[in-house]
Amino acid sequence: MSGWQIWIVLAALLLVAEMFAPGFWLASVAVGCLTAGVAGLFPVGLVGQIAAFAAGALGSLFGLRPVIVRRLLHARGTEVRTNVDALIGKTGVVVKRFDPVTRIGRVVVEGEDWRGTVFEPDAKMTALEPGTRIVVVQVDGSTLVVEKEAGDSWVPD
Repeated sequence: MSGWQIWIVLAALLLVAEMFAPGFWLASVAVGCLTAGVAGLFPVGLVGQIAAFAAGALGSLFGLRPVIVRRLLHARGTEVRTNVDALIGKTGVVVKRFDPVTRIGRVVVEGEDWRGTVFEPDAKMTALEPGTRIVVVQVDGSTLVVEKEAGDSWVPD
């Protein structure tokens, strides 16, 4: 087996290993191996192949890897919301009347009882009665900031 074939086989093995290792580190080394394999087709000798490997691996590591990581691993909109942040956008029900002056009441969201306050208070709102459906728009400490669900109406006092 000649030198260029060894580089190509090594590159293939590293690409297979990359499937099981996160971060695209092995893929960068595999690109270096491919570069050395192509260089091995020309009369550059072992030193030339090693130099091509180093250039290909470093070039891939600092040039190609950041682009791949940004595109695949840090794609926008793929963040997983956890804890109370996961409640944003969820619907719930008022269980304790929202006082028209303090605009504070109690809601149940995802089966849990929370203190709630009204988002952007409406001057016409007199009270938010139990049974009214709400949507969580923000979390402020242990208080859910809510607004009426679309299609539901504020219940007058």
